[in-house]
Amino acid sequence: MNRVCAFVFATSLCMASAGVTLADDAVQVASGEAKVLFNGTDLTGWSGDPRLWTVRDGVIHGETTVDVAATGNTFLIWEGGKVSNFELEVSFRCNSTNNSGIQYRSKHITGFSAKNKWVVRGYQHEIRNQNVFPDVSGFIYDEGGKRGRICAAGEKAVWNAGGKESIGTLIDQVGFEKLMKLNDWNQVRIVAKGNHIQHYLNGTLILDFTDNEPKLTLSEGILALQLHAGNPMFAEFKDIRLKTIK
Repeated sequence: MNRVCAFVFATSLCMASAGVTLADDAVQVASGEAKVLFNGTDLTGWSGDPRLWTVRDGVIHGETTVDVAATGNTFLIWEGGKVSNFELEVSFRCNSTNNSGIQYRSKHITGFSAKNKWVVRGYQHEIRNQNVFPDVSGFIYDEGGKRGRICAAGEKAVWNAGGKESIGTLIDQVGFEKLMKLNDWNQVRIVAKGNHIQHYLNGTLILDFTDNEPKLTLSEGILALQLHAGNPMFAEFKDIRLKTIK
């Protein structure tokens, strides 16, 4: 038993004897250590189109131009393996000429159908430099899939075999405008446990989604960052940390 596990075990015994229950979140924090996925210097551990992805001033910089364009949506793929149940923190900023995204529980697509070497499909946390619903950061998009916008920013929803049911509102237009920092850095936190997914923006829960669609639910897959085809754009990312949870 390592020191962390021993500490959690001993603490649990003490709290139990006092009639106190240790919360699941507390156990997760104690038993999991966040892994830094970007070293701030280069793209070691990541794979993407070298024409489009670089490191500038200590951040990941992805950019398309008129002369250097993306052939289809393209991604910077983390090479550390698949993720299942996790907490992911990422800070981002971008311009408003196009959109970007954070892929998770996704699949790297290769072969004849792929428009480039870095095509990814799966759950996407949308990234936009916009604050007017519905075209904002934070919604779940089914990149390369059948369902399009799976769950909107500000929405609590469940997707069953018969389709999506909205069951609540977490933030409205006015609240989102106050929360989102245009032309500046914003922090994303994605929590995925089983079929339950939550998106946070700058510390506030903005999406709560349960995916009960038996044929389309994604339980594990890779992480990646997106540059969208079309209008020239840039997107930047830093402070990327991953914690595995149980």
